[in-house]
Amino acid sequence: MSLTLLPDLGDLLRLQPQFNAGTVVEVLRHLRAAGLPVPEVLWASGTDPDHPLRDALPAAGFPVRELPLSLPDAEADHAQLVAFLSQYPQGRTRLREAGQAEQAFAAVLTAPLTVQRAFSAEVLEAARTYHAAIRAALDEGPGTRWRERRLTAVAAALNAGEGGVVLVPLDDLPELLTRWPTARLPGLEGFTPGETSRLRALADRAWQLREDDDLGALLAALDREPGDAVTPRAELEAAAAGVYLAVGDLESARALLERAAHALTDDLPRSLPGLVLARLGQVRDAQGDRELAVRTYRAVLALSYAPAAAREAAEAGLREAFRLEE
Repeated sequence: MSLTLLPDLGDLLRLQPQFNAGTVVEVLRHLRAAGLPVPEVLWASGTDPDHPLRDALPAAGFPVRELPLSLPDAEADHAQLVAFLSQYPQGRTRLREAGQAEQAFAAVLTAPLTVQRAFSAEVLEAARTYHAAIRAALDEGPGTRWRERRLTAVAAALNAGEGGVVLVPLDDLPELLTRWPTARLPGLEGFTPGETSRLRALADRAWQLREDDDLGALLAALDREPGDAVTPRAELEAAAAGVYLAVGDLESARALLERAAHALTDDLPRSLPGLVLARLGQVRDAQGDRELAVRTYRAVLALSYAPAAAREAAEAGLREAFRLEE
């Protein structure tokens, strides 16, 4: 049984221009072109329903199959441990040490990262150091044993299968490579991120505006791109609308969002309808079109799936009309 382990950054994919959801799609295309069958991607990563790859992979023609993992409630276990340790001076010291380890590893993952660097000895050693520091700080207990149980569950699910490409958290790579001597990292000889990665980085950037952004240049870039399967034109228009909304140009924002809404089809990334309609409801509200805004918010909540941010915006809009900040 041959396993190819594909590292996952989770939501951090949205922050890495050279290692984003589009880059992962291009890695899979590269592997397929090199002769590796990729009929599907086995999911052994986080359970977040809004994970960027849950959009990108199916949109690019790579079906996702969840591994049947029976996992403990890790968040509840961790919260229980933190609450217990917080009651005692020594416990608070241990929590600070664990926090320092998390910050050190987060600095590695948020620094400029390529797929090749994610496989490097330096990053894999940082992952080992991180988990060793967490164990040393917290000991083995309810808040730390969950990882061993999760790795055991992943092992059992993979052993019952026939191999393939498996998406796993980046920090699990060292342990998984040790447990499965036949597992391997993707062969990336000659791989360079291309247009799918570049487009995805552009959209990710536009959804996360900063005060020092050159908004004119960003809007020009969004306007000239035709889009692709992973980052369709409708998303680029919705992202551009967000820029116009940020500067108070409601008319331009509404025109783009209504055009994006009319372009929505079943073959687009599944999060896009919710994001487009939630933002459109806000713009209609800000223009004083309350009745139509309410209908738009309700359309978001009627979708079979909408990202949490879109649902929260719609629910907030139904409670109180959206207004631009003064």
